Amino acid sequence: MIDLSAATIKKQSEALDELIKKPIHSISPDALAAYKAEYFDKKCVLSYQMIQEAKKYIPGGVQHNLAFNHPFPLVFTKAEGAFLEDLDGNRYFDFLQAGGPTVLGSNPPEVREKVIELLNTCGPSTGLFHEYEYRIAKLVTELIPSVTWLRMLNSGTEACMAAIRVARLATKHRHILKMGGAYHGWSDQHAYGIRVPGSKFTQAHGIPLFIFKGIDEFFPGDLNSLEWKLRRNQLRGGTAAVMIEPVGPESGTRPISVDFIKGAAELCKKYGALLIFDEVVTAFRLSPHGAQGIMGVEPDLTVFGKVIAGGYPGAGGIGGKEEFRKYLAAGIQTGDKVKKALVGGTMAATPLSALAGYYTLKRIQETNACEKANAMGDRMTAGLKDLIQKHDLPFVAFNQGSICHLETVGTMHFSVNWMKPWTIPAVLKETSKRKAEMEHMGAAYMAEGLVTLAGSRLYTSAAYDEEKIDQALAAFDRVFEHVVPFEK
Repeated sequence: MIDLSAATIKKQSEALDELIKKPIHSISPDALAAYKAEYFDKKCVLSYQMIQEAKKYIPGGVQHNLAFNHPFPLVFTKAEGAFLEDLDGNRYFDFLQAGGPTVLGSNPPEVREKVIELLNTCGPSTGLFHEYEYRIAKLVTELIPSVTWLRMLNSGTEACMAAIRVARLATKHRHILKMGGAYHGWSDQHAYGIRVPGSKFTQAHGIPLFIFKGIDEFFPGDLNSLEWKLRRNQLRGGTAAVMIEPVGPESGTRPISVDFIKGAAELCKKYGALLIFDEVVTAFRLSPHGAQGIMGVEPDLTVFGKVIAGGYPGAGGIGGKEEFRKYLAAGIQTGDKVKKALVGGTMAATPLSALAGYYTLKRIQETNACEKANAMGDRMTAGLKDLIQKHDLPFVAFNQGSICHLETVGTMHFSVNWMKPWTIPAVLKETSKRKAEMEHMGAAYMAEGLVTLAGSRLYTSAAYDEEKIDQALAAFDRVFEHVVPFEK
């Protein structure tokens, strides 16, 4: 059972508070140098050579930040179940899971076979309607309590953009409130307040400041902060929507309780704002019915991504309550005299994405994949806690089901206080320093055969079993042996 109670979240938050007060502990410089010399330099030669060539044509050498690894990105050529394999033939436990979508494990054959059959018949895209658009939309509405319709898009970023358009049309209000530190994609407005709560526009480079007139952030888990912003917006055009990752910013890296979510839902009703759940990671991972199914809270709109296409391209979508269907343009019109949001794209809801998503979600439901993945997340977290105690480290491990967090430096637990502007440079400097040590820890994990998300988040899947989790924990044990207090 996933515990999102206020008491548990308070305990996790207090542990993170203590972590960022303590000296940084990280992989020792000598051990990091040894990993580089003995593993990366000797066993990853083909990856190194390819990345050097790729840097000539790709900014930074990779197309996405998840692909970066210190001291250089590795080139992966095979994904199967719980494992990855790189260009040099090295094998790894996959705890990145493509950023979360592969709840069944990577490249499940039962889905792959259906995809191949499709490619042999109609191909990946026609620009026209396909039967699996209907099938996946119907299945999602059967699984997610608050969803009576589904509009598929290309990504979670697009779906978040569509959600705020619908919210503004439906409420006639102007402002959007998001939880500070949350990631809702990389569109202009949602770049506000990412990574570090209170960061406002400081991380949104290349975007004119006037873009942010219609968006603001509130502090994670703080109902007083949320209501103060809602009340203030009443005098400035009202709040159209409150956007929330239901387990907390960055997939619960800064955890929030179900009590907060229920309180936020009540505040949305009070102030006439739509409640939008960003379930890009949590939907069909924590349960077949999303985080909302666990919490017993029905948002007005739900954003989907990643698993909605089963790990295949075109992984995005928005769904919601019946009264908001009419605000989306395209197709047979209802006759409602309302303005409609123009959202969509030729490559959205392709036969490939719709079919792959349908069979993935169907398989997740039929095989109890969420329950299996969650159980492995519990086992992983319990094992990490034992290792932290064994090596007397200040690290913090916790999980929301199959979303596991291993916080070694607490980079994302910092916040910016604009009431004390003289503290901001120090916070940004400290988070930069700790981010570098996250990368060093990530390199050590990689050299021990563990692929993680930024060295601090791990996704388990139904492809794991107890034996695999225990083998992975043995690898973490080897890394922790080389962790020392570290300052520079």
